[in-house]
Amino acid sequence: MSILRLSILALLSAASLRAESPAEQKILEAVKLQELSVVHLWAPWCSNCQAELKSGGWLKTIKDNPRVKFYFVSVWNGGGDGRIMLTKFEIADQPNVTILADLGPRGSNHIKKFGGLPLSWIPTTWVYKGGDLRYALNYGEMRFPVLQQFLEDSESEWSHKGEPSIE
Repeated sequence: MSILRLSILALLSAASLRAESPAEQKILEAVKLQELSVVHLWAPWCSNCQAELKSGGWLKTIKDNPRVKFYFVSVWNGGGDGRIMLTKFEIADQPNVTILADLGPRGSNHIKKFGGLPLSWIPTTWVYKGGDLRYALNYGEMRFPVLQQFLEDSESEWSHKGEPSIE
């Protein structure tokens, strides 16, 4: 392959890579910790995200789980963090909540990945423990009893040791 072709290929590859935003860097470090973490990708203009907030489910879940760290990351919002809306619904001042904003744009050029995972819809909610992604809810509004069950399941210790093999 010619040097020109290799150079063009290298440039195209470099252009397709997106450097991690400060919000992504913070999330990637946070989810490595042993504690249970919920990463919620949202935007204040999104009607599904607004419906979740209006239901009171986020506030109740946050208050019911004080040892869980909740990260509200505003995406596709031109760098705005949505703190005003989170304050309106009493989420911003909870001690186990961190509010972040991805700096990426709105519209057709918005980010398609966050923290190495695909991001195609908001709201998107991920549950992590000890660096492991336990649950990924990538499409639509959260059912808070389901999230609570996922949190409880993520805290429990379980194993398939001693179970009969299916072979």
